[in-house]
Amino acid sequence: MSMTFADLGVPSNLVERLASRGISEAFPIQEASIPDALAGKDVVGKAATGSGKTLAFGLPLLARLEKARPRKPTALILVPTRELAAQVQKELAQLTEDKGRRIITIYGGTSYNIARKALNFGVDVVVACPGRLEDMLNNVPLTFRAAPLLLLTKLTEWLTWASCLAYVASSQPLLLTVTSCCSQQQWVQTLSHS
Repeated sequence: MSMTFADLGVPSNLVERLASRGISEAFPIQEASIPDALAGKDVVGKAATGSGKTLAFGLPLLARLEKARPRKPTALILVPTRELAAQVQKELAQLTEDKGRRIITIYGGTSYNIARKALNFGVDVVVACPGRLEDMLNNVPLTFRAAPLLLLTKLTEWLTWASCLAYVASSQPLLLTVTSCCSQQQWVQTLSHS
């Protein structure tokens, strides 16, 4: 029998939001990762598409969020495609709309001005594609130094954006979800301990 999100230690306000959407039992990736992520530990996970990874990292992230300050987002989620950025933003926003949390996406085709204004006001979570994020970092004074770093994708794609990762890699804690069967274990270990 699956565990409930309450059994995993997810705060009651998030458990209630999930229940209102008909979600009560956790999937295996959620059972394996949520308790450690809630405790602030580094988590590396591997699961297939559609297995519940967004909630596996999103629930602990939302549970641990502090109020953002201008140009200092509380959390950064890096994704490889605009479609995944929109999907992650939508999923997390559904869990936070009653709490006044601000979640924005930054990817090619989105407005710099809208993102700048939002970041200047204070954004709790930034969901970004690395190329556009790198452009923003070159043009807007931002800091992600205190933000958790979350990566979703095949590891090989992240090697393309090494300079963007280097900028934020000092963030703590690291939550890396891997969606492919890959052999880059040494790269994962190096990144997760930097």
